[in-house]
Amino acid sequence: MTRGNQREQDRLKAQKKAAQAKKPKESASSLAKRKEADAEALRAKQKASKKEDERAAAAAGGTSGGK
Repeated sequence: MTRGNQREQDRLKAQKKAAQAKKPKESASSLAKRKEADAEALRAKQKASKKEDERAAAAAGGTSGGK
């Protein structure tokens, strides 16, 4: 029995895997910069969310003062 096709498929799979392994990884400095940028974006998002919650609480508290 011949297994030519299976060998060919395995060879192509191994080539693809090796090509992905050769891709340059992110350097430590660019990783740190990216982490800092992500953290800053998250802080800005949290700040905006907090302001929105405060506005909603103020709006709800100001209109329900009937008693």
